[in-house]
Amino acid sequence: MSKTTKELKKQARKAEVAAKATADEIVTKELKALASAFRAQAKVIKQNKKKKTSPA
Repeated sequence: MSKTTKELKKQARKAEVAAKATADEIVTKELKALASAFRAQAKVIKQNKKKKTSPA
């Protein structure tokens, strides 16, 4: 796992913690969506990295 994917996953965790801490329902939804987007980005980066390193 590259540093970039680690950082994205860390940001996702922070967004989820913030979502749990806020009382505003709209902000909670937005932060959860942000966390999901961070995880999706990390997944794509990881998949692309595997494609580059796998033998053809």
